[in-house]
Amino acid sequence: MRKLSLLLLLFFAWIGTSTAQNPNIVLIVADDLGYGDLSAYGAEDLQSPALDSLAASGIQFNQFYANSSVCSPTRAALLSGRYPPLVGVPGVIRTHASDNWGHLSKDAKLLPELLRNQGYHTAMIGKWHLGLNAPQRPIDRGFEHFEGFLGDMMDDYYHHQRHGLNYMRRGEEVIRPTGHATDLFTDWAVNYIESRTASPAPFFLYLAYNAPHTPIQPPDEWITRIREREPHMNETRAKLVALIEHMDDGIGRVLASLEENGFHDDTIVIFISDNGGQLNVGANNGLLREGKGTMYEGGLRIPAIISWPGHSPSGMTSDALLTTMDLYPTLLEVAQARTSHVIDGISFLPLLLNGKKPDPERTLFFSRREGNLRFGGKTIEAVRKGPWKLLQNSPYTSLELYHLERDPLETTNLASTEPDIFRQLATMLRQYIQDSGRIPWQ
Repeated sequence: MRKLSLLLLLFFAWIGTSTAQNPNIVLIVADDLGYGDLSAYGAEDLQSPALDSLAASGIQFNQFYANSSVCSPTRAALLSGRYPPLVGVPGVIRTHASDNWGHLSKDAKLLPELLRNQGYHTAMIGKWHLGLNAPQRPIDRGFEHFEGFLGDMMDDYYHHQRHGLNYMRRGEEVIRPTGHATDLFTDWAVNYIESRTASPAPFFLYLAYNAPHTPIQPPDEWITRIREREPHMNETRAKLVALIEHMDDGIGRVLASLEENGFHDDTIVIFISDNGGQLNVGANNGLLREGKGTMYEGGLRIPAIISWPGHSPSGMTSDALLTTMDLYPTLLEVAQARTSHVIDGISFLPLLLNGKKPDPERTLFFSRREGNLRFGGKTIEAVRKGPWKLLQNSPYTSLELYHLERDPLETTNLASTEPDIFRQLATMLRQYIQDSGRIPWQ
């Protein structure tokens, strides 16, 4: 009897330890935020105190890549841990079938589904952009709670419509909330965090802002702030800065809510952008070449910050070569979830815990399928292996080769002077294109 009691004590102690080791997860995604559009990343005309403080308390990544240079593919990779075409999302999922370039595979095992199996309560707030109807909505794909926008971009931050259609939902319910979308998403996130105090179960909150995607429509009071502080800033840049600072203020409220509700010490917070900034609306991608939609560094490299109190170092910067799909296996390992299916991303939990970097020579692929006269339904791609990067930025131009360590701004095309490297990477890229073509996306 004494032995049985001891075994029961050990069992319940193990359960308690296991639960304590599963932190809450808050994953925040900005939409089209440029690599240089936070003060932590060098912006001198912009103030982002909330995200700067998050970086000071955690790890700031300098070579973190989106899996594509546009929205839907990156989000598919983030939630599936796979290259986007391999889960049916080679391009942007849109309202009209004639301009739609993806359909999320029903076989893709999404992060919220697997976290639910580990006892997590799962919630998504904000922009979904991976399907408009059942069975492709958040509540069909593992999220127990959803408040947000199913579509791609909003035509207006206050009316919340796309092509005259309302894609705002609470669960399955069509809703018509009033207010700026950034404020709504922040309010809903804060309300959700407060609601979790009633349950001991860990939670996964995926908070995806529309900001700072077009239309560049910040609240008037935020434009006034920027004009008073930066009177010589041009109008285009001032509006974008106001929209970013407004979002940062909302993120500050979310972080404060974690603190106020006793979750700060038991929560890992991740912040990323879904791709590079859009240059023609005033985005700043630092010194990187080009921006959103391209296969150059300005379209693919993104700001990324992770803070995990008591586990990860604070005030650290890392040049580890990582992508959005790497968050999937990392967070599953954090949650102690076992998986047997194919995952293209790699866990970088050892980096978070002890600074151990993944293989710097790893091979990574990037792609985008798009319509209109510029693309004609074709794809653009890139492959990076170690410091080498081969890319085709238009389906109608030649492949370009760069050595990113010697030429981080991609100024000198080495395609004709490094034929062996060129052939090696081109062969890899063709294989990736073949693999991608096996998965239906229409």
